[in-house]
Amino acid sequence: MKKELNLLLVNGSPRGERSLTRQLASSFMDYWRANGVTGTIKEHDVGRNPPPFVTEDWVAAAFTPPADRTSRMKQALAYSDTAIAELKKADVLVLATPMHNYGLPAATKAWVDQVIRVNETFSFDLGRGDFPIEPKLSGKRMVLLTSAGEFGFEQSGIRAGKNHLHPHVETIAHYLGVSHSWGASIEYQEFVDQRFEKSKARAFSKLPDIFEELLLSYTSTDDATKNSK
Repeated sequence: MKKELNLLLVNGSPRGERSLTRQLASSFMDYWRANGVTGTIKEHDVGRNPPPFVTEDWVAAAFTPPADRTSRMKQALAYSDTAIAELKKADVLVLATPMHNYGLPAATKAWVDQVIRVNETFSFDLGRGDFPIEPKLSGKRMVLLTSAGEFGFEQSGIRAGKNHLHPHVETIAHYLGVSHSWGASIEYQEFVDQRFEKSKARAFSKLPDIFEELLLSYTSTDDATKNSK
């Protein structure tokens, strides 16, 4: 079982201690630290310190070869360069984010836009025909921790069609280099009733199993690699 892993925690909630996703992330990190996993831990609080939005200058800089970039272009990409370096180093991404207006909060989306970048996390080649985009990163694990004021956002739920958070993350995970993912979600937050308490307890109870399955996934991957040689 692999026990040396670099972890990147991205907190997307603008709230502090009242944030349910921060509470979930904190609990998961308690398991992480208590079970002897070595490696670096990088915590990135985009909820309280929102990333800059992508601008025209950013796009121009991203599509300019590095050797040809001006100092202004390099400055436009400074945040992106740092965020991408953090992502590349990470073996595990813990993305803790609430649902805002049925999708990702603006700050979390801004982080996504900063790290999914041409020639850094994906390549673009029209020689591939109608599917020119391919990820450059791979093998990462992701734990997605979410919360919602309403309920029924699961695939067969009464609000499944309104859930634009989980499908979005599932789509972009490919370009974050994610090969395995797990999740825990708290719903009913605005109802403040027994359903909320049960949902909250259920989400927290999943964290130990997510932790164990994550570590075991490296064992199965390592075994498959050995057997293929």
